Amino acid sequence: MNRRDLIKGTLAAGAALAVPARLPAQVRKGLPRDAKLVEIAKQAQAKAKSSNLLWREDFVGIADYGLRSSEPRFHFVNLAAGEVKSYHVTHGDGSDPEHDGWLNWYSNKHGSHCTSKGTYATFGWYTGRYGTSIRLEGLDDSNSNALGRAIVMHRAKYAEPEHLKKWGRLGRSNGCFAMSNENFKLALLQLGGGRVIHADSFGLMPDGSVLRPRTTEPPANLKILSPPNPTGMQRLNPGAF
Repeated sequence: MNRRDLIKGTLAAGAALAVPARLPAQVRKGLPRDAKLVEIAKQAQAKAKSSNLLWREDFVGIADYGLRSSEPRFHFVNLAAGEVKSYHVTHGDGSDPEHDGWLNWYSNKHGSHCTSKGTYATFGWYTGRYGTSIRLEGLDDSNSNALGRAIVMHRAKYAEPEHLKKWGRLGRSNGCFAMSNENFKLALLQLGGGRVIHADSFGLMPDGSVLRPRTTEPPANLKILSPPNPTGMQRLNPGAF
């Protein structure tokens, strides 16, 4: 299956889904930081255009890992309406070994379980360990191994509001963008199939202020947490290990 077929699969499946009636989203339209998010979204979208992987130009997803996982830091930027809505998203356990809710570093290494920064193109959907998920391809040197590392978007119980309420932070993924069930339904519709996601540590607060960057270089002896040579099944079902 080639890239174009993966994207077509997403577009065909999209017609069968309905937008959830109520979502615990935080509307950010008109906030001081929104103009900055729109500019970041436009730059990421321009990069995807040059790769010929962009099919839809309506929404761009921006994961701001300069904020703690307790904050709604995954922004859906509606470029047509000039509106931003924000949701919660996880980061990789390899990027947060202390499990304090802060991302410490990024890595593109296989088996690191780290989050990778950079621009991603979304592909088609597949059914894996976490149900319907979205495949991603990294467009930068910093996330070029996304497909091979099985870095995807999926739903997870450790990203549900109940988990956040109990622990004061989200759980951690293997480097994937995991969201609650209700929020991920919206991601399937607005970010799947030939759209763009960008991840970095911006630290943008609603009032336009910027948090001091916390990210550092990963340690030289970064622990490998998953099999260095995934099996055939692991490659066919990204996110399943």
